Amino acid sequence: MMNSTGTDYGLWGLAVLNSVIFIGFAYSFFKPLNMHDWRSFGAYSAFIVALFAEMYGFPLTIYLMSGWLSTKFPGVNLFGHDAGHLWWVFTGQQGNPHFGVLHLLSFASIFAGFTLLSKAWHVLYHAQRLRQLAVTGPYRYVRHPQYIGFVAIMFGFLLQWPTLLTLVMFPVLVAMYVRLAISEERDSVRAFGQAWSDYAAVTPRFIPEMGRGDRAGPVGSR
Repeated sequence: MMNSTGTDYGLWGLAVLNSVIFIGFAYSFFKPLNMHDWRSFGAYSAFIVALFAEMYGFPLTIYLMSGWLSTKFPGVNLFGHDAGHLWWVFTGQQGNPHFGVLHLLSFASIFAGFTLLSKAWHVLYHAQRLRQLAVTGPYRYVRHPQYIGFVAIMFGFLLQWPTLLTLVMFPVLVAMYVRLAISEERDSVRAFGQAWSDYAAVTPRFIPEMGRGDRAGPVGSR
């Protein structure tokens, strides 16, 4: 069970490359426009850098847990790349972790997150050009689809490569997105008044409600 010798870390070039790819990919979909956008994008970027620094650079989580892991899983090469898939190790799975259920679910969550970011930004961009509320596309179902997209991406990465730092960061960032959403809503009340109140009254903040996607909403930006 994953008992090859040697280390697969110290690949800082790959850490930088993957960070640039996933941050740049998100930027191409999100395109921050104001302070709220930059804060949410910066938080996501910090998560990605922390993740890939451990995935390819230095495995801090494996290092800190090496004593317990070596006792609990004596046949595992802790500093081989496969051991970084800790859910796979903890459940005693064998074979290639990249074909495990959690890994496949992680890809689905990451893909869904990027798709939601893309669709939400397209709607928001055109609404902002017209100085209107964004209420079509994903905004028909929730008031803050872009934040949901960021959370889905980060959650997907946690499913395939959990680290102590990203596990701590995740709930903190989710709480930060909630605060940013509430702050944005205060701005929207000042900017759109009753139109925003009518929209917010029938559109959940984060969790969509079944059967409400066919309603007609006010025209419109976050």
